[in-house]
Amino acid sequence: MARYRLEPQDEHMHPLEEATNFNESMYFNVYDPAQRMGGFFRLGNRANESYAEMTTCLYLPDGRAAFMFARPTIADNDAFGAGGMRFEVVTPFEELHVTYEGKVVLLDDPLAMAEPKRAFSENPWVDCGARLVYRGVSPMFGGEPVNDDGSPIEETGGGFARGHYEQHVGARGAIRVGDQEWTIDGYGLRDHSWGPRFWQSPWWYRWLTANFGDDLGFMVSIVASRDGSARIGGMLLRDGAYEPIVDARIESDWTEEGLYHERIRATARTRSGEELAIAGTVLNLVPLRNRRTSPDGEELMTRISEGMTEWTLDGRTGYGL
Repeated sequence: MARYRLEPQDEHMHPLEEATNFNESMYFNVYDPAQRMGGFFRLGNRANESYAEMTTCLYLPDGRAAFMFARPTIADNDAFGAGGMRFEVVTPFEELHVTYEGKVVLLDDPLAMAEPKRAFSENPWVDCGARLVYRGVSPMFGGEPVNDDGSPIEETGGGFARGHYEQHVGARGAIRVGDQEWTIDGYGLRDHSWGPRFWQSPWWYRWLTANFGDDLGFMVSIVASRDGSARIGGMLLRDGAYEPIVDARIESDWTEEGLYHERIRATARTRSGEELAIAGTVLNLVPLRNRRTSPDGEELMTRISEGMTEWTLDGRTGYGL
């Protein structure tokens, strides 16, 4: 039987393992409802493949998006710092800093990113800067699974993340895109993962995050396998404490083409039996993708659509992805 181990040192880098697809990544999202401005930042170190995955995605108040993806070269897994982005752990579980200095492509139509080569060539590039201080507003959720005796669980190398934890956070700082700058004071969710990863390991997954302030938030996750099974989980944050979500159902309304979600209805049940009725309306969406070639030469692609969303729960309005 497995349990989860999580220590303050897990906020820092883990030893580089032999698996070719070893990945260590951090992800931070944020939304400031007063500014109507938000986005997410991600760095994924794939040192055995000599590159990092760097993503900056910003949803601007006027409906445009600013986006950058790069695979900067890295030689080790000693730090999160590549492609103009850097993550710094100041106090584990309490304070982390996110910075980005570089270019972004400015998209009048965020859906244009469905064809990235064309989007990058036909839209203007501008300078971008972000400096955000993240603070924990919740406990930690997750960790690395271990056996009851504390020994590690064997990893096959074909997974999505062996160690993984999440936390609801607040964020303050500034974001600059071209000649516009916004002072940010909002909320979001962050995660940290390590271990072998193929983006194509799940058959599909849904991941909903929301913040309604310091006192209320949720994450709902459904991860489906090719055999038809699904892992359902998540947590409800209420007044500084997490309660696990043990069951959930998610339904979506789609655009006319059927490619992108516009509205979401979700029901979730906590371990104590509380039933949650969640509704979401997508404010802005950028379609992304991850591609790789399988050992037998098959081209595999995962479509990733992260929509900045306005949520309602318990009569309150919140925001997330």
